[in-house]
Amino acid sequence: MGIQSTIEASAGKFTPAMERVAAVIREQPKIVLEQTISELAATCGTSVASIVRFCRTLGLTGYSQLRMSLATELGKEAAQFGSDLMLGAEIAQSDTLQEMASKVASLEILAIDETVSGLDYGALERVVAAVDRADRILLFGIGASQFVAQDLHHKLFRIGRNAFLLADPHEAWTAALLSPPGTVALAFSHSGTTADTVRYIEIARQSGALTVALTGSPDSPLAKAADEQLVSRARESRLRAGAMVSRIAQLAIVDCLFLGVASQRYEQTVDALRRTRDVTHPR
Repeated sequence: MGIQSTIEASAGKFTPAMERVAAVIREQPKIVLEQTISELAATCGTSVASIVRFCRTLGLTGYSQLRMSLATELGKEAAQFGSDLMLGAEIAQSDTLQEMASKVASLEILAIDETVSGLDYGALERVVAAVDRADRILLFGIGASQFVAQDLHHKLFRIGRNAFLLADPHEAWTAALLSPPGTVALAFSHSGTTADTVRYIEIARQSGALTVALTGSPDSPLAKAADEQLVSRARESRLRAGAMVSRIAQLAIVDCLFLGVASQRYEQTVDALRRTRDVTHPR
């Protein structure tokens, strides 16, 4: 995972001082290359010790490694997308529509690339096998995460799988509590901290269901509450209506999961897709 995506994924572990450091780096990633550790501490209104703790929270030895990691990452991105794009920078009020579109498209490409290359394929194989043999599949997310859950529900439903999209927390908790044997419960939350979603997965696990968290934070409460974790990588802009880049990253996982499940019964899947296409698009 890239260092900027690591910063995003580690947000839940930051102190208020470290959050200020993350905000400055998120908006101006090149600042780390241009300022000393003392200068960055002054810019962020914090101490040198907080900068060091920030680096160690990311799994780095110190500021020098942060500078090296960012320099390497920004160099690669400049070579791929152009030096003027400044991928790490926030969408600015002065950006043209074309500049905004370029930034968002490039961030979505990077999110898909980092997500797919960083997937735990052992976990994905186990989840595919569990969903394939499941008698009941429960899907739940809140807000923008519900759209991702809805996408997987649509795909599984079209190939005849017994999938349920849960509409609200009370319905989700009830379904989780009454999980019969052979249930797989999937929860969607980029932050992994949505309380209602965490409770849903805890109830499902206590009731004997196999639980799966699709999240952008591997250390989040949701990830820790689930049996399996499928982790997405994304850098979000503050200027967003719900999730944008993170939604695309999670949809990439959904597509990988669906294709894995669909391939388990290939002929049956192709036949189901053909028949549902014919009934929804009659000649």
